[in-house]
Amino acid sequence: MATKPIVGLHHVTAIASDPQRNLDFYTQVLGLRFVKKTVNFDDPGTYHFYFGDDAGKPGTILTFFPWPNANRGTLGAGEVSHTAFSVPVSAIEYWEQRLEANDVRIEAKHERFGKVVLEFSDPDGMKIELVGNAEAAAVESAFANPRFADVPDEVAVRGFYGVTLLERNLAPTESALKLMGYSKVAEEGRRVRFEVAGDALAHRIDVVVDPAAPRGRMGAGTVHHVAFRSEDYADQKEWLKVISESLGVSPVMDRDYFRSIYYREPGGVLFELATDIPGFAVDEPLESLGEALRVPAWLQPHYDQIDKALTPITLHKAVKAEAKEEVQA
Repeated sequence: MATKPIVGLHHVTAIASDPQRNLDFYTQVLGLRFVKKTVNFDDPGTYHFYFGDDAGKPGTILTFFPWPNANRGTLGAGEVSHTAFSVPVSAIEYWEQRLEANDVRIEAKHERFGKVVLEFSDPDGMKIELVGNAEAAAVESAFANPRFADVPDEVAVRGFYGVTLLERNLAPTESALKLMGYSKVAEEGRRVRFEVAGDALAHRIDVVVDPAAPRGRMGAGTVHHVAFRSEDYADQKEWLKVISESLGVSPVMDRDYFRSIYYREPGGVLFELATDIPGFAVDEPLESLGEALRVPAWLQPHYDQIDKALTPITLHKAVKAEAKEEVQA
């Protein structure tokens, strides 16, 4: 077993359609920070967006491949069905009102494992949850809350709570999670919860078992992959050896802001193990994260061509005093 345990989620990557609509929803409605505007390394003519807390801390990052005119995906077995964020328990009423004020329909409000959960969809149909979590109060609000969001610090999103996997069978997926250090901690109906000892706000994986669930189809509104945290490069290499003994795994890939290995758990969900280092401030100041297009060094000679080909977007920067400014992004 690797010497350093996985402590939870690093990021979740999903597919969107309209880039501006995606940007507006996650910054203006959910109040996340636009941490990085770069390109899809495998398709440099399209964006790769990163949203998170003010510093882009692992465990807070939701990323998107926004492909204009992408067809809507279909949720099914072997996919992430819901992505959940933590908010303070006292913030649930605020978020009910904020979502309704922004014409976001709350699809369900219920209690799960003793915590209140709000369920809704983003503009592409991706299922999002806000979970009232007492542990969220322990996160320093000034760090968690993006400087350009109009969401008050005391009710701001505090990073991930966890994700839900939809699977036909539990045992193969449970085996993969156990390999990664996750343990079964609770069951509620067809839902089984797994946790690791680590980051209090991003260390949960729920598995919902439905033997009759059809296979899904990747597209806008679906999650492409889930990434877990590896502290550094040496740690990641150890995990590469451990995982390769049971599952097929990719070589290490340099993603500029982290290094990654990819492997698919037996139920079909694509997993990634991403390093905490070097982080999102490696190529631009913390104060201006996400405001300029960044491309990897190997694409730098084509920067102007790439920039002109991308769909123009505008980053709206809210100010807590209710004044607003716009930055052409």
